[in-house]
Amino acid sequence: MNENKGKFIVFEGIDGSGKTTQIGKLCEYLEGKGRKAYVTSEPTISLTGGMLRDALSGVSKRTSCEMAAMFVLDRIFHNVNNKWGIEKMLDEGYDVLCDRYYYSSLAYQGSETDYEWVKGMNLGCPEIRTPDACIFLDLTPDESLERISKGRATTEIYETKEKLTSVRNKFLSVFDELKDREGEHIYIISAAGDVETVAKRISDAVDEIIEG
Repeated sequence: MNENKGKFIVFEGIDGSGKTTQIGKLCEYLEGKGRKAYVTSEPTISLTGGMLRDALSGVSKRTSCEMAAMFVLDRIFHNVNNKWGIEKMLDEGYDVLCDRYYYSSLAYQGSETDYEWVKGMNLGCPEIRTPDACIFLDLTPDESLERISKGRATTEIYETKEKLTSVRNKFLSVFDELKDREGEHIYIISAAGDVETVAKRISDAVDEIIEG
């Protein structure tokens, strides 16, 4: 057993919830404690990840089943590739902070196609690791859209109030279902308020993970 292995921490949330900002803040916090942090995201920089980004931006059209399967393929590569894969970085002692993971597949594609199929592909795959913790930054759809409108010139295919409401509800349903699954540690944290206030909520939760 590698006693110096890092922790794998996933950030989830509807668009506009502040994941990128808070991942950066947590990275600084961990490094301030003398730990090593590595930031990654999904879709990845792989070929499949590029096709997913094209689909998410509306450049190309993909069915929900295509999207779900492509995310699984990209996620496996994310875990096992020997250059910057999750397992490699954890073994080297880095805390891996990941923007989106299989919870997003269950919430997004799981609400558009057969949920059990999407769940089975992700949770049943031996090469898709269960995170040490999932931090869900909870924000209302109205607050999300307000932040998106201030910060971006373009929107993605899921960024409407109707879809954001549906996805947020689906995330909460997924977390309720997974809360008793072995190895799952899910923290639902309010993303409302200023950046430092939210960052303190997250660091308090992460201290539990590290010390546990």
